[in-house]
Amino acid sequence: MAKITNVWARQILDSRSIPTVECMLQLDTGHIVTASAPSGASTGTYEALELRDNDPKVYHGKSVYKAVQSVNQIIGPALVQLQIDPSKQDVVDKKIIELDGTKNKTKLGANSTLAVSVATTKAGAIVNNMSLHRWVSALAKSRGIDAKPHIPTPMFNMINGGLHGAGNLDFQEFFVIPASSSQYSESLRAGVEIYQEIGKNLSRRGAIHSVGDEGGYAPNLFTNADALEILVEAIRLSNYQVGRDVFLGLDVAATTFYKDGSYTIRDKSAPMNEELMIEYYKELNDNYHLALLEDPLYEDSWQGWTQMTSKLGGQLIVVGDDLLVTHPKRVEKAIAEKACNALLAKPNQIGTVTETIDVIRMAVDAKWKVIVSHRSGETNDAFIADFAVGVGADLVKFGAPARGERVAKYNRLSAIELELAQG
Repeated sequence: MAKITNVWARQILDSRSIPTVECMLQLDTGHIVTASAPSGASTGTYEALELRDNDPKVYHGKSVYKAVQSVNQIIGPALVQLQIDPSKQDVVDKKIIELDGTKNKTKLGANSTLAVSVATTKAGAIVNNMSLHRWVSALAKSRGIDAKPHIPTPMFNMINGGLHGAGNLDFQEFFVIPASSSQYSESLRAGVEIYQEIGKNLSRRGAIHSVGDEGGYAPNLFTNADALEILVEAIRLSNYQVGRDVFLGLDVAATTFYKDGSYTIRDKSAPMNEELMIEYYKELNDNYHLALLEDPLYEDSWQGWTQMTSKLGGQLIVVGDDLLVTHPKRVEKAIAEKACNALLAKPNQIGTVTETIDVIRMAVDAKWKVIVSHRSGETNDAFIADFAVGVGADLVKFGAPARGERVAKYNRLSAIELELAQG
């Protein structure tokens, strides 16, 4: 039985040049694994706390030396003292939760707890002589998820707006989603070809087309519908067909443009109440046959979410991110109130691998779709790709097929696809 003999952390930078936590974990076998925590720009109010130092003189308050200390002075010594086998993920995560002792990881920080939890998972795969996704699958099965290994369908974030863009669009993410029947290699090819065609399309229009936080283009367009038109045209020029080969989706992140009971977007001349906003989504769906809408309403508008899902849930996937924040109590409430029909699972919203798996199990039991997601502030750690395969996610959300921290995840899925094909 292998034992954890050392756990330590340091501060590194994420893809937005903002500090985050990297954890190293050593076993008595000599193996050392490394894991890092991502961070989000668009965060739900109820997410687990991302512990930062808040010293304006150091990294503009974004440094994470306190979170690093959480690992080096509290979590690490406690795990070493336990002399625990990393295969016992539930025991490790339970100890981490106990050491924090708060509801939302406000003592130690979810950035420190997740980095250690993921490192433990990687070490568990090594000592059990299993690929990482197969070990995650074994962990998921032990907690009630019996998923057949497969590559989830990728959601390519082609155009970035909202907090991920440049103040150019209200909606945060504009997706191209290949048909679920496509093999992953075919889906990746379609995503890349369409992505490149979007760049050419924007150049022809004379639109500024720098990229946003997640690698998608951040063009200077007039309306959100203009971005959808750009996608439709690029898909056609790439010799794919909307509604057959690929589908469109949106992460609206509506909380960012909600104020005093109204939603204000550039597509409409006046602010809209909830009923009008839902009607607008119906119009968009009629025009573009959307496959998916994420965070279409304010994060605490439970009645509106239920109404939205009742009206459109039979036609498209209604995804809760800010609404749910990978939190069991909020997911439980959403299931009871039929507030959505899909979970966006982000491990750093809850803080440990075990807790994330347990929330996913709730969604699976409710017959919801499960989407495993990265964050806008990512690292080159591709763990989330193995995790998505291991828990049997329906879709994955890794950003555009561009920038190293996003491509690392897509390339990892390609490697897993080859492994699964070989049996």
